[in-house]
Amino acid sequence: MIERTDDIEACRAIRHEVFVIEQAVPETEEWDGKDGEAIHLIARDDQGTAIGTARILFDGATGKIGRVAVLKSARGTGAGAALIRAALDELAALPGITKAKLGAQTHAIGFYEKLGFTAYGPEYDDAGIPHRDMIREL
Repeated sequence: MIERTDDIEACRAIRHEVFVIEQAVPETEEWDGKDGEAIHLIARDDQGTAIGTARILFDGATGKIGRVAVLKSARGTGAGAALIRAALDELAALPGITKAKLGAQTHAIGFYEKLGFTAYGPEYDDAGIPHRDMIREL
């Protein structure tokens, strides 16, 4: 189940586990001060346990999906794809938003391509992890 949430602490706990602990992203880079202006989504398993999260920020007519994280124990269950589809649904429902953008870790580009995103621009480093920008029309 994916839903909007105001429980930013639950989202941050998942991001801390995935990004800070597992991927060694410095906390100063993970906590960028933008959580207060974002729409947050949370994925829960059948028992109601929080297993994944994503956030959405806005730049003009573009919604930027970011901080997509699924706990290691829940990977391969479809939770990540469900989070992206829910984020796309959120964006499509907003007037004036015509595109979705994200910065994909390069190993995940194929995952996002299956969800309709197209990579563009050069590879870049984000917190020590190679990324490429991806875009999708809504």
